[in-house]
Amino acid sequence: MLELLITMVERIGVIVTIAFILTRFRFLRNMLNQEQLDKRQQWTAILFFGFFGIIGTYTGLSVSSESLQFSRWATDLATEEAIANSRVIGVVIAGLLGGPKVGIGAGLIAGAHRFTLGGFTAIACGTATIIAGILTSLLYRKHTRVKLHTAFLIGALAEALQMLIIILVARPFEQAWDLVNIIGIPMIVANGLGTVLVLLIIKSVLSEEEKASAVQAQKTLRIADKTSAHLRSGLHTESAKAVCNIIHREIRTSAVSITNTADILAHIGLGDDHHRNSSPIKTKVTQAAISKGELMIADVESIHCAFKSCPLRAALIAPLKQQGKVVGTLKFYFSSESEISDVNIELINGLSAMMSHQLELAAADQAFQLAKEAEIKALQAQISPHFLFNTLNTIISLTRINPLTARKLLISLSHFLRGNLTSTTASQITLENEMKHVKAFLEIKETRFSNKLNVDYKIDETLLSHYVPPLTLQPIVENAIQHGFRDMDKDCELGIRIQKTAGKVTIQIADNGSGMSEETAQQINQSPVDSDKGSGLALYNVNRRLKMMFGEIAMLQIESKKGKGTKIQFSIPIEEAAERWTG
Repeated sequence: MLELLITMVERIGVIVTIAFILTRFRFLRNMLNQEQLDKRQQWTAILFFGFFGIIGTYTGLSVSSESLQFSRWATDLATEEAIANSRVIGVVIAGLLGGPKVGIGAGLIAGAHRFTLGGFTAIACGTATIIAGILTSLLYRKHTRVKLHTAFLIGALAEALQMLIIILVARPFEQAWDLVNIIGIPMIVANGLGTVLVLLIIKSVLSEEEKASAVQAQKTLRIADKTSAHLRSGLHTESAKAVCNIIHREIRTSAVSITNTADILAHIGLGDDHHRNSSPIKTKVTQAAISKGELMIADVESIHCAFKSCPLRAALIAPLKQQGKVVGTLKFYFSSESEISDVNIELINGLSAMMSHQLELAAADQAFQLAKEAEIKALQAQISPHFLFNTLNTIISLTRINPLTARKLLISLSHFLRGNLTSTTASQITLENEMKHVKAFLEIKETRFSNKLNVDYKIDETLLSHYVPPLTLQPIVENAIQHGFRDMDKDCELGIRIQKTAGKVTIQIADNGSGMSEETAQQINQSPVDSDKGSGLALYNVNRRLKMMFGEIAMLQIESKKGKGTKIQFSIPIEEAAERWTG
């Protein structure tokens, strides 16, 4: 019995090798991450695990029920022979990771194959394999990782079930009983251990890959952080040269190059003696990457360098995009094709996407600067560029670790900037559009200061068609966050009210921040305040523009006390507010 157990454990090495091969398949990653398999992946998994079970059969030991001796490999069986095997491991893993369809499918394949090998336990063992697939599938729990001790118990239980079915079904009974006495315990223990080892190998390999991906993500974020300042000015020779230097230091490539759609902007590394800056793009593969907007992998023939002794023999070329249009390429050069790995491909994909986002943000930054330089209104001149830069850096840092949040934040930023640009031509704007602008601003702030800021809206939707000057509410909200909550790390409460009171539209913005003195509150309506915490020019301009549009009745009412928060409100006559736009 001990010799049989040792031999079976040795055979599990073959199964472990198959498990390592299994980690190369994408469907396995999806199963471990509890993602939904499509039909093609399900069939691939069924066939693979079914084959896994068949290998477990053939690596087993044939046992004679008469002599109770076993041979080293299981091939064709005589009537009195059975197989001590590890077939159940593949079926159990299939059910635990893939669910009912994969588990039952693998059980049917491995079980049907066992029927064909003969022996007096063929029917019992084949049936037991199918039942193992069904029962294991019933234990499948979506979104729950399988623990190792659970895998051992299930593998051992599945094999124990097979021993029971052999005793109940196989005949003659005496031979079945003697067989189970010999192979029962070794097979139960070996298959339990085998199930654990296979699962452990799969998880370990994938865990290492996840760690490598995490390191790669950190490297990408580090590069993004270092390059963001250079790409804020757009894609040109100086910014491209600085970015190439940063990437070349961080990544072990032979050379790094950045182009626009016509010329090489920068080339750092090997071959810089003939791959010169400002020279035109000559390779068709780079032009193909620009025209198709796709990643291209180039060999030495595709590079087709005119310099015969050029050390660059392979390249990865990724497009750089702005507003969906290709504006250039990022190129990694290598000394040979063998140096191009999946990691490098993923890295250049991530970096090109990141740089494309940075270029998008640079365009937004430039639009913002143009809006400021146009001297639209005195209030707009008070919008701090630090807010934009901080937001852009937040988006950059989120792009790799949480792309969905980064996308939402980028949309909010675009809405915010669009609101600023809209005010360049409009003298009045509806409260509805003004609130959209405020909410875009607050969504950005809530993302940057998660679990710190809580906003409470109480808005009468019927009043949102009334008009106010552009950028009336946002500066008040920004003032509350920037000054009122400056020294607060949590529990920052902001309330926004738009209600009808006594024939007026009343807008109120209140916070529980640090507040200000009564003298300061009164002075803000008269003139900017000389203070190291801010001049109050934004509030002063809001108040001035409200009075110009609606008269003294609409001036800001500021109530504040040190340490008690601030409440700012103003009222607009409904008749005037409704008619002002057409008047």
